[in-house]
Order: sequence, then C-alpha cells, then structure tokens
Amino acid sequence: MNGGPEPMSAAARRALEQELADLRTERATVAATLRGGEQVGDRADEADELQRGTDLDHLDTRIAEIDGRLREADVAGPPSTERIGVGSTVTVRFADATETTVRISEFPEALDLTLVTADSPLGSALLGRRAGETVTYDAPGGRTTAVVLSVGDESAR
Repeated sequence: MNGGPEPMSAAARRALEQELADLRTERATVAATLRGGEQVGDRADEADELQRGTDLDHLDTRIAEIDGRLREADVAGPPSTERIGVGSTVTVRFADATETTVRISEFPEALDLTLVTADSPLGSALLGRRAGETVTYDAPGGRTTAVVLSVGDESAR
C-alpha cells in the first residue's frame, strides 16, 4: 500500500458494502434499545445500558472506517493494469513452473484460494511490479521466486 488512495477490487467493495449494510442494521437495532436519559432500573440495567452505548460507539467507528475506505477507493479509481496494486488480478509462474492467477486484496476472504492479501509475503513482493518482473519472497518451504506473467483487474476477467 502506497500511502495514497488505494484502489479496491470489485469483490472487496461488495464485501465492504455488505458489511456496512449489516452494521447499519445492527446500529439501528442497538440505538432503538437505548433509553436516552430515562431512569434505568437497577445496577444490572444500568450496566446493560452502558454496554449498549459502548457497542453503539464501536459500530459508529467501524461504519466511519468503511465509509472512508469506500470513498478512498472511489478517488483512487480502478486497479492499474500496468503495475500490481490492491485490486489487481495477477498471473504468476512459480519456481516449480506452475502458473496461477491470484487477486491482491487488503482483506482476507474465507475459502477464496485465489486471494493473496497485500501484506502477505507474496502480496507485498508483488505490489508495484509489472508483467515480466521476477519477485523473491519467503514461502512456508523457504525463499522462492515467481515471475509476473500478466497484470489486470478482476472485473476484466
């Protein structure tokens, strides 16, 4: 990640938009349970009210983070097809001659074997590279290399 506005893949955008919708629904539910200055019952009721207020603060913080990230992605535009960045789809050939296509994402997604997070060893080695370049990174089996065969974005595939 380069410190500026980062692009976002379509899959990551969909995941964040769904999370945002879920958080807003949860926030509305929690907010509806707050008494808002009314006298609460015993200490247990008071503690429960305080906890819901804390939950609401956490939800508001996460909603603001997601809103900010989505706005940043809008400013950044689509992932580059020249240099590898967050949101790029990259075809690589590993040292054992196998080829695979992976997506560079900032968020891990369960059960997506084509996803490589930008902060993983392979992901961070690929960031900023172009087709034809060779990267070296630490894999579970030791240091290895991969050649970048092509760079695109997932929506083009």
